[in-house]
Amino acid sequence: MSDLKARFEEAVANSKTLSSRPDNVTLLRIYALYKQASQGDNEEAKPGFSDLVARAKWDAWKKLEDTSADDAMQQYIDLIEELRQA
Repeated sequence: MSDLKARFEEAVANSKTLSSRPDNVTLLRIYALYKQASQGDNEEAKPGFSDLVARAKWDAWKKLEDTSADDAMQQYIDLIEELRQA
């Protein structure tokens, strides 16, 4: 396992123990970076307008299209570390 992958997995674990719940915009960023890092570009069908949460998640992930998995992992690690220090 690469060092980056190990640090990413550690950040995922740390994301579950943050001292305070991030705001919704930050939560969407965490979700999108995780999906991009773990699954790559969003190829899922776009949810309808009736499911606002699913639509917001889909849009956030779609904005990261063409971001490499390694770059998404590093951004995720950096974001979680920043939140832990806040």
